Amino acid sequence: MVEDVLDTDEVIVVADIEAGTEEVTTSPAASSPSTPSSNTHTASSPSITNSPESYEGPVRFRSIADIYANTEEVVGIDEEENEVMLMMSEEPTCYQEAATEACCSTGRINKFKQQMMTEFEMSDLGLLSYYLGIEVEQQKSRILLRQSTYAKKILSQFKMADCNATKHPMEPKTQLHKDLEGTPVDATEYRRVIGCLRYLLHTRPDLSYPVGMASRYMERPTTMHHKVVKQILRYLKGTIHFGLAYIKGPPEISIFGYSDSDLAGDLDGRKSTSGMAFYFNESLVSWNSQKQKTVALSSCEAEFMAATTAACYALWLRSLTSELTGEKPKPVTLFVDNKSAIALMKNPVFHGRSKHIDTRFHFIRECVEKGQIVVEFVNTGEQRADVLTKALPEVKLATMRQLLGIRDLESCQE
Repeated sequence: MVEDVLDTDEVIVVADIEAGTEEVTTSPAASSPSTPSSNTHTASSPSITNSPESYEGPVRFRSIADIYANTEEVVGIDEEENEVMLMMSEEPTCYQEAATEACCSTGRINKFKQQMMTEFEMSDLGLLSYYLGIEVEQQKSRILLRQSTYAKKILSQFKMADCNATKHPMEPKTQLHKDLEGTPVDATEYRRVIGCLRYLLHTRPDLSYPVGMASRYMERPTTMHHKVVKQILRYLKGTIHFGLAYIKGPPEISIFGYSDSDLAGDLDGRKSTSGMAFYFNESLVSWNSQKQKTVALSSCEAEFMAATTAACYALWLRSLTSELTGEKPKPVTLFVDNKSAIALMKNPVFHGRSKHIDTRFHFIRECVEKGQIVVEFVNTGEQRADVLTKALPEVKLATMRQLLGIRDLESCQE
């Protein structure tokens, strides 16, 4: 986890791996801005001629750790040294292009490299600074993640490099719809822009809602939707060096999340948009902005369904943390800004206000009853998931960026 990997300067290494004698062909570099330059540590995407089922790379790779976490197979546990390591690959099923490891000590990293070299033909590329378009800056007490180079390529490709910057990606109270009477724009170009912007969401949670909204109209985009996309690009121009800062935290582990929802923000189907954000010791580790699958009849109901979705992810984080630390799972605190929804979550009795809600959404009641999740009220002004459910005005957006851990990394000095 974040607090562990920051115990040493040499915490993350990247290595190129050739997968033995398996036949591997490398596909040509794509023209997308996400294609890394030739001087980076990231290899191009591979094309495997053999099926993953018959490929022995994962089996050989898995033998390096003693135990793998049940909740996440890329997390290995070294029983002898009582350490945890995170192993990632560009091809998760084959592990043969670029592998990255993060763990607690330099000694474990060196041991990992030696083990890998006995199984694969491997070259050590040193401390990780670039991975799949994400720039990584490792400092003594924090790790910074951003996609500034990728963002510049997006602006250049879509001829917005010299555009005027704006301070918010979507005008507050913007109401998008299918616009059946509107003038269509080039759908192929629109989808290309959206595809590029969606990849930015790995380090830019403040873009999750506007990009998600624009993504709903890729079938027949019009000038209305194109105008929103251009504003997102203009906002990107003014925040090109923004990214996430992960600060070294205290030894005690704290996991908490925020859940929020609008009401019937989708004008075509009248469905609501859920937002959730989870933190590990004040560092944002996961977020989501997504249209709900069912129409909610009230804000209470919309918040109730959003919280249930967040509860599922909270349980996964809870189990993973327990496996990594060996400690008994602790309750995850979930902050919600709707008191009526909280009352529904804490009341195990079905009544008139909730009996029509799909059974699966009552899962959160069981989690609360068992003590796995603790639901707490938070004022709307402090609801960190608010930016994931609606377009915010400039001042509030800036506040939410700070709460999410988004910083201007160009001017952010340690």
